[in-house]
Amino acid sequence: MAATPSEAPAAPAALSPEQLADLRTKFRAGKDALIRHFEAARPTAPAAARLLRGLARHADDTLLGLWERCDMPSDAALLAVGGYGRGELFPYSDVDVLVLLPSTLHGDSGTASALKHGVEVFITACWDIGLEIGSSVRTLEECMAEAERDVTVRTALLESRYLCGSRRGFNVFRRNNSQAMNSRSFLRAKTLEMRQRHQKFEDTPYSLEPNCKESPGGLRDLQVILWVARAAGLGRNWSELAASGLATPFEVKQLQRNEGVLKLIRTRLHLVAGRREDRLVFDLQSAVADSFGYRATKGQRASEVLMRRYYWTAKAVAQLNQILMLNIEERISGLQDAPMRPIDANFLDRDGMLEVVSDDLYQRQPQAILATFLAFQSNSGITGLSSRTLRALYNARDLMNADFRRDPVNHATFLRILQSPSRQTHAFRLMNETSVLGRYLWVFRRIVGQMQHDLFHVYTVDQHILMVLRNMRRFFIPEHAHEYPFCSQLAMQWDTPYTLYVAALFHDVAKGRGGDHSVLGTSEARRFCRDHGIGRDDAALIEFLVKQHLTMSRIAQKEDLSDPVVIQNFAQLVGTERRLTALYLLTVSDIRGTSPKVWNAWKGKLLEDLYRVTLRALGGAQPQLDAEIDARKQEARHMLNLALQPPNVEAPLWETLSISYFARHDVNEIAWHARSLQSHLRSESPVVKARVSPVGEGLQVLVYARDRADLFARICGYFDSAHFNILEAKVHTTKSGYALDTFQVINPQLEASRDGAPASQYRDLILLVETQLSHALNAQGALPEPSRGRLSRRVRSFPVTPRITLRPDERAQNWLLSVSASDRSGLLYSIARVLAQHQINLQLAKITTLGERAEDTFLIDGAALRHNRTQISIETELLDAIAA
Repeated sequence: MAATPSEAPAAPAALSPEQLADLRTKFRAGKDALIRHFEAARPTAPAAARLLRGLARHADDTLLGLWERCDMPSDAALLAVGGYGRGELFPYSDVDVLVLLPSTLHGDSGTASALKHGVEVFITACWDIGLEIGSSVRTLEECMAEAERDVTVRTALLESRYLCGSRRGFNVFRRNNSQAMNSRSFLRAKTLEMRQRHQKFEDTPYSLEPNCKESPGGLRDLQVILWVARAAGLGRNWSELAASGLATPFEVKQLQRNEGVLKLIRTRLHLVAGRREDRLVFDLQSAVADSFGYRATKGQRASEVLMRRYYWTAKAVAQLNQILMLNIEERISGLQDAPMRPIDANFLDRDGMLEVVSDDLYQRQPQAILATFLAFQSNSGITGLSSRTLRALYNARDLMNADFRRDPVNHATFLRILQSPSRQTHAFRLMNETSVLGRYLWVFRRIVGQMQHDLFHVYTVDQHILMVLRNMRRFFIPEHAHEYPFCSQLAMQWDTPYTLYVAALFHDVAKGRGGDHSVLGTSEARRFCRDHGIGRDDAALIEFLVKQHLTMSRIAQKEDLSDPVVIQNFAQLVGTERRLTALYLLTVSDIRGTSPKVWNAWKGKLLEDLYRVTLRALGGAQPQLDAEIDARKQEARHMLNLALQPPNVEAPLWETLSISYFARHDVNEIAWHARSLQSHLRSESPVVKARVSPVGEGLQVLVYARDRADLFARICGYFDSAHFNILEAKVHTTKSGYALDTFQVINPQLEASRDGAPASQYRDLILLVETQLSHALNAQGALPEPSRGRLSRRVRSFPVTPRITLRPDERAQNWLLSVSASDRSGLLYSIARVLAQHQINLQLAKITTLGERAEDTFLIDGAALRHNRTQISIETELLDAIAA
């Protein structure tokens, strides 16, 4: 019988400070002892499992003692939920508990008030002694209602574990929760939740800073298997899944081993970070690797050894997750009994999934392994591989040995996959996900899960290669022609797409070995072409592309494209239009496949300009600068006429310009300059004009002012302070002593929100730049000290060694200064300031940012460069200026 208000139980008193201090000391001492014991042992999965269970038991005992001291009522219960409910606790994870209140609570305000106070005392005491709990307080009815609304709550309750209090209340709770469970709707909800979580982490286990709990292939992918299996009554642990026929004994062994590795890594990560941290961020990777005892070798950092172990584990977990989730779905929905359509003698269509005709198909016929992916390609109605097929492939890995790789039938099948008219991207991703690609191409296996510490690749080497293959494939798909129309136009005229796919597969396949990966990769490509019977001409093209895959990007971004010698040398290197086109398509695919942030329209324009001018040179048209300049002038006059400018408006400006100006600027820029400067040719004040860039990103800014040594440095200083990045600078000095400089700049924050932005936003920005930069150029006095811009986490973890090279250009008329350093705000200004202090004249600047690495090239001259001693002094000062 419920107590009357007058009989309401007395509220429990809060624990005294002395009691709390004693409990806090005991809790911390117990936890520290467990961690010390773990750290003293070898870093193994069993040791981590013992620690997690020990920490959970220690928390159990502490909570039980607090519950009793707080004199909680007998009809309330304390339950462990979530991960803690599984009986394991990571060093800095929350202790998730549910205080289950009696259903009679709502009928008695006095009892409710006392109970509420008791719960508050209990939870406060938990925090006071150092237990970081995640608590919820509900009645049975509230639990059921909340679980109905939120699948996350339903999942937490599924793993609830009794700690203390009313056993009867817990049993009723567990029974009601079980009866309310709809296994089919729970599976659907958890599958959708998993897909959403995977998308959040870019659908790859290979993020360079993965979350070992939430990323694809992380611990959560293992937990979701057990959740949906438990909800369907198919098993509560891996052994029970095997007993119910959902997993094979071999799969159970792999599940347990990979789960142990992930738990060990997460445990070490918590202890190294000293907090709850599930991301293997760059700052912590080296320290975690050290805690495992990994040591750097000549070719690998210790952190790379750790991350490769993680990636291989995550890849295996992702495979097993896919197999078991499909298996559970088939069991719950009854799809295992669905009718199947025969495809050929080896494969069936099971509701859009490719199914093997028998579990032992690959044991009987290993050649059917690669045929699986050819069948997938050839049947557009097939969207994936069934759980039975995935399992058969997983269990057939040992069959893919040296004899398998030498089999001529397999060579022919692999070549047919490459030469198939469609679905290469999906087929190769599936081959990599199922470990078939790395076992057939053994050279590819060496780069699976290999990190790239170059600050602009955001994928592991294998994922980057598949991304480049995807990009190349999209050039040949009409539905994607709007993305890169010129590339698609060239691709549609290409007769052997497979040669470009092979080049994409091999262009970075030799990374991480030491030495030039382009040269080493060429040898691997040559061997592949020989083994697969690829014709001599196609093989020669593939080898050329792999060897030279960095060349076109380097020339476009670092060389002076207005220099006929540069173009002629590049034309001689490529030799033919066919090679030029192939190299251009591979270069665009490669740059786009490094990181979403590296490619931009300006890089695209540079590459396209190099392609077009080299194509003319290959056509037998020797660079005839006078004729080319006359043509540009004529076209610029035509543009000025269309803009309703007076006749000969360009003449006064053009009379002050040398031939190099017209060689370095395109027609659009030449006409813009003439229109903008027609009334400012003798201006004593700086003239600044800006416009939205014709190439589609950022602004073009024109500066016309009396030339002086510090002009370029002051311009760079302004753009840095206004948070603009300079993509390119074209610098020219007129015969009348004026500087005519053109800058291509972007503001990353503005570009991120550019889509849909009103035109007035750009008008305001243009006016702001014109006004502020003019004021900055009127400033007098010494150049201010450059600010040391803040370095990103990634740069701090993987710094670029600053490098300076200074050499004469090919005609020994000017000097080429190349700078390589970690990118940061103020970097370009620091360089320009040193040049200004030594009276160095700047003729051209190519500014290249690759992720967070700056690769800048300057064409310069000046009296100081003629003496060895001053050269060394300049280089030394530049190194000091760019040092991070």
